[in-house]
Amino acid sequence: MIEIPVLDINGSTIRSESLDPALLGGRVRHDLLKQAVVAYQASRRQGTAVTKGRGVVQGSSRKLYRQKGTGRSRAGNLRTPVRVGGGRTFAKITRDYSKTLPRKMRRLARNSAILAKAMSGTALILEGLKFEKPQTSAMAAILDATKTRRGALLATASEDANILKSLRNIPNMEMKLVADVNAYDVLRARHLVFTPEAFKSLVTDPEKAGASAEA
Repeated sequence: MIEIPVLDINGSTIRSESLDPALLGGRVRHDLLKQAVVAYQASRRQGTAVTKGRGVVQGSSRKLYRQKGTGRSRAGNLRTPVRVGGGRTFAKITRDYSKTLPRKMRRLARNSAILAKAMSGTALILEGLKFEKPQTSAMAAILDATKTRRGALLATASEDANILKSLRNIPNMEMKLVADVNAYDVLRARHLVFTPEAFKSLVTDPEKAGASAEA
C-alpha cells in the first residue's frame, strides 16, 4: 500500500490515505507512458502548413529553349524549383499527425502516471479547498503552504468556478476533473493534487474516474 498524505490549506499533514497499487495496474509501465505522451503531442500538431510545389505554381510547362546550341546553360520550364518564382522542392502539404490509442491503453497509461506520482511522493490530497469568491492571492498562499507553487495539477470531482478562477492566473497550475485527466497532464506537472472527493472516486472506481481520459 502507498500512503498519500492529506494536507489542510495551511500545509499541515492531517492524516494519510492508503492507495492500493493494484487499482492502478500494479506497476508503472514506462513504455506505455512513452506511447501516450507521443500520441498526445502528435495529436496537438496542426499539420496545416502548405507551400507550392512545381505542379501548383502558375507558368507554362514548355521547355524555355532548346537543350544545346544556344550558349546558355540548359533550362527546363518556368516552374522548376531552381528558378525564381518556381515551385518549392519537397513542398509541404496538409497532413494529419494525430495518433490514437485504444481506450484501455489510454486509461492504463493514465493510471501508470498517477501511480508514478504516488510512488515518487509528489501526490497529495488537499482538504478544505473552498472559496466563496475568486481569490488568487489566497490560492497562492495555499500553494506556498503546501509547497506546490512550482507547478501542480489539481484534480477535482466536480466543476468549481471559484477555484478555477483563483488558480488560472498562477503560472504552471492547471485544474481538471479527475475523469478528464490524461497521462500527459499528470506527467508534465511537478505535483498531483487531489481533492478528497476526487481521490475517493479514483479509489472506489478507477474505471469510472478515467471514463473520458484521453492520451
